[in-house]
Amino acid sequence: MKRLENKVALITGGAGSIGQTTAKLFLDEGAKVVLVDLDEGALKKITGELGPNAAYVSADVTKSEDVKKYAEEAVKKFGKIDVFFNNAGIEGAVAPITEFPEDVFDKVMAVNVKGVFLGCKYVLPQMNDGASMIITSSVAGLGGSPEFVAYVTSKHATLGIMKTAALEAAARKIRVNSIHPSPVNNRMMRSIEESYAPGNAAEMQKGFAAGIPLGRYAEPIEIAKLVLFLGSDDSQFITGAQYVIDGGSNAK
Repeated sequence: MKRLENKVALITGGAGSIGQTTAKLFLDEGAKVVLVDLDEGALKKITGELGPNAAYVSADVTKSEDVKKYAEEAVKKFGKIDVFFNNAGIEGAVAPITEFPEDVFDKVMAVNVKGVFLGCKYVLPQMNDGASMIITSSVAGLGGSPEFVAYVTSKHATLGIMKTAALEAAARKIRVNSIHPSPVNNRMMRSIEESYAPGNAAEMQKGFAAGIPLGRYAEPIEIAKLVLFLGSDDSQFITGAQYVIDGGSNAK
């Protein structure tokens, strides 16, 4: 039997590499999937390629009415929510705290923190008892990183949301856990590399990778496989936990 047979999964940040890759893996494992993102054009293309068991809702995760809508639409489309991958996030700017743009800080906090909070607030009531929520944090949510204050702050905050939600949802046997990837080989890291070293991003990538004991970035499919484990019944006694997937970076 497939690991998500007869389950329905809701994924925010569905147009990003981790969201898309996780959706495909979930479908392969028997789930029906609803993708959420602000980019409707990308969602339409992606779900068209994924087939009839994939649907989408275009939404701004920082707006409560949009979050209520995507939660309700997922249930209308497929009847329930068994897995919620609370994944949407942005990287923001790279700058010292004394020079960091206040509007960018506010935007990162709105997407990465308020978006996760609203997802918990409006999706939890729609989830089945015994369901699973996975929140995307980062290794940046476990330590500091120079010139990256908004992202680091936001990813620390998601850890607090996760632990609180895990305790509140336990009575319904809903598990809530977080994942903490190191750099992933995707668009976000291309943006970060270029921001740290304009015109010399390739060298920046080599430097970042050299700091990871396994010597490379994670691939989106490796993150997706961890999300699959936490979303499946294999993780039935795991909640309130932070799963680091970082090639050994936090072992140093």
